[in-house]
Amino acid sequence: MAKTDYYEQLGIGREASDDEIKKAYRKLAREFHPDRNPGDKKAEGKFKEVQEAYDVLSDQKKRSQYDRFGRVGPDGGGGAGPGGQGFQWQWGGPGGFQQVDPGEAADIFRQFFGGGAGGLGDAGDVEELLGRRSRGRSRGRRATTAPEVESEVSIPFVTAALGGTISIQVDGRELSVKIPAGVNDGQALRLQGQAPGGGNLKLILRIQPHPYFRREGNNIILEVPISVSEAILGAKVDVPTLDGSKLSVKVPPGTSSGARLRLRGKGMAGGDQFIEVNVVVPTSVDERVRQLIEEFARLNPYNPRAGLPWS
Repeated sequence: MAKTDYYEQLGIGREASDDEIKKAYRKLAREFHPDRNPGDKKAEGKFKEVQEAYDVLSDQKKRSQYDRFGRVGPDGGGGAGPGGQGFQWQWGGPGGFQQVDPGEAADIFRQFFGGGAGGLGDAGDVEELLGRRSRGRSRGRRATTAPEVESEVSIPFVTAALGGTISIQVDGRELSVKIPAGVNDGQALRLQGQAPGGGNLKLILRIQPHPYFRREGNNIILEVPISVSEAILGAKVDVPTLDGSKLSVKVPPGTSSGARLRLRGKGMAGGDQFIEVNVVVPTSVDERVRQLIEEFARLNPYNPRAGLPWS
């Protein structure tokens, strides 16, 4: 069965802007996030689909390739064609699978894996890689070694941080790939002899964004909103961590927006998690509250801009 089109997964049109893509992703990621749907396998699967779709459509190069070719490679559902030979390439949209002749396949390989003299991309090389040759066509040479195939694979943010195992489809086979903890976006993993034709498969890791964590090196940043009273008086707030647990963090009295509180060892690969405080001011207050704030200002005169070079 063909996978759902990425645009359909995010509920947007093919002409959607970057902002529309991001807005749709954030809404769906919050809705289907495992933390909000514990034990719900359907929601977990939907969350992974949304992450995969956003990873492609938020990247201009990936989106352009997807708009032209659809899903190609480990994430595209490669499989054997009639007689057990060849690939099936899945175009974007509801059209499903369709066979491609070697000449067309060569053009696709050049777009995704590069090509040129001595490289993968010549139609004859593709025929050899797919294990078939065009009728009526003879060639005087055959590659002695299968070429290395390079492809990108999208992995969840938490898997990249903590390590884990992902499954990919290669030439109709399902492979389990172990992801080390703390891998970086763009890092390569090489699978010996796992490419079609027996060559090596080089996987370029692309890390999916997280709905609320972000990464700085091996440190994890979580923005936490607090109220004005919590900032002035201090408070305790419960925050999530990468492993799914929650910790109670003490916010000291007099904490300002932008301040960071450290959770040692809660990042990735020995890094820390930082709670980045964001003081949120109410948009409207009643007359009594306004009077109290004015009284507070009179009793506590303070100019936060004093001493600045431009003040």
